[in-house]
Amino acid sequence: MSDYGSRGNKDRSITKSSDRLTAPPQRSEPRGTPRDASAPFLIGEAMTGGYGRGADILHSCTIAAEAGQIAVIVGPNGAGKSTAMKAIFGMLKLREGAVKIDGDDITGLSPQDRVAKGMAFVPQTQNVFTSMSVEENLEMGAFLRRDDIKGTMAQVYDLFPILKDKRRQAAGELSGGQRQQVAVGRALMTQPKVLMLDEPTAGVSPIVMDELFDRIIEIARTGITILMVEQNARQALEIAHKGYVLVQGANAYEGTGEELLANEEVRRTFLGGR
Repeated sequence: MSDYGSRGNKDRSITKSSDRLTAPPQRSEPRGTPRDASAPFLIGEAMTGGYGRGADILHSCTIAAEAGQIAVIVGPNGAGKSTAMKAIFGMLKLREGAVKIDGDDITGLSPQDRVAKGMAFVPQTQNVFTSMSVEENLEMGAFLRRDDIKGTMAQVYDLFPILKDKRRQAAGELSGGQRQQVAVGRALMTQPKVLMLDEPTAGVSPIVMDELFDRIIEIARTGITILMVEQNARQALEIAHKGYVLVQGANAYEGTGEELLANEEVRRTFLGGR
């Protein structure tokens, strides 16, 4: 899927070329070592691993996402969806496989070092500092930056206007959907190349879910790659360029969002019928 139609607000400054929330500049390749243009911008390739000394949860699982596109991971409970995300972000040590971003092998890097490489991760729960104000949460997202963050903060407020209205309010006093906006906004303060979202619409109403998906579309339009685990599989695949269905830690199906939505077996088994 390459066109979102009327989804998302195209008028906000976040989507304007003159005032965009942009990812850091792409790294320059040394002469003589051009990046493989056919390789995905982000890939967790043939990932096998589990927690500690426990059994493997991922079994040669591969997840990839192209620059400026949305990739969605869906599947039944216990399929290893969040584990795959954590492996890509470095929160799970792989026993086999590799993770690469923009051609760089980052398999051995810590999560903090991956943030420096341009990755941002928003966990499903405990993703805001509840006792801190909205604005303080956003400032915490820029802890690695040494430049002026005011422009990025203004763009986050433009993307999520309610946060500007509540910027002095403690994040713990916000609704679930508003807290998710704070968490995503804080991740955007790092100016990521890749934004990883673990169940961003968990526990929110259908209206708030649609609003969050619209904002995710707007973020992708700026050139930031989105990798997302989502329980609302049908709605997520509707906005996905690429989708992955995991079963027991392995790839069961993959394709464009449209292809997976049209797949009769996927619809019957994972999407609740027709």
